[in-house]
Amino acid sequence: MNYGCKGLTAVISGGTSGIGLAVAEKLLEDGAIVYILGRSLQRGIDAVELLKQATQQEAIFIPCDVAKQESCAKAVERMRSVANAALKVDLLINCAGIYKEQRLETITERDYEKIFDVNVKGTMLLTQAMLPFMYGGGSIVNVASDAGISGNYGCPLYCASKGAVVALTKALALDLAPKIRVNCVCPADVDTPLLQEQLRAAEGSYTIEDMASAYPLERIGQAAEIAHVICSMASPHNSFMTGSVVPVDGGITAKG
Repeated sequence: MNYGCKGLTAVISGGTSGIGLAVAEKLLEDGAIVYILGRSLQRGIDAVELLKQATQQEAIFIPCDVAKQESCAKAVERMRSVANAALKVDLLINCAGIYKEQRLETITERDYEKIFDVNVKGTMLLTQAMLPFMYGGGSIVNVASDAGISGNYGCPLYCASKGAVVALTKALALDLAPKIRVNCVCPADVDTPLLQEQLRAAEGSYTIEDMASAYPLERIGQAAEIAHVICSMASPHNSFMTGSVVPVDGGITAKG
């Protein structure tokens, strides 16, 4: 697959697992310079090794908690050091996110802060930190969710946070045009470590087969499928695409 990203510099938050890791693999294969950001040093080391085995290319791990402005600033400085101060970011993939099923009656202020800090504030802060290195032109892809478009049962806080990412995408597409394009992909259930955590938390109240039965395609998604759409949206080949919100959801939002 040729996304036209050879020689471009890509920054991927949440890049040590799941969808973010799959995006990193595709962009490395395409010839991009890839920085993967995450909070866990060990997961970062493991991800770099996995990517090397898969692509024979070296990704660069940068420790970063996107929910903290100081951490985003430190990540920039580390990236500048790696790039010998001549840093230019061409692609920013805001993939870091968390999920929790919780009814409104039980939500606390701390619950609100935890989800919004990562899903919304983290997207804003990392974008803010990278902007000075993108004004020459670039592409941003935010990862929201089908739940940010149509809602879902049992997770109003998560739905609200991803709806905010959708709205933020449209606002930034206007503010950052014409040099920087901003788009959003909205996956449904995808087989990632985050989904496995969700199933463990469900304690057997539903299974992955139960989830699959809700979809017209009768299965959940794979990380590589979502990554392909993200890379296509980020690609210079899609230079007239901005402000778009694209569901990749096995047809579930088509059901209304």
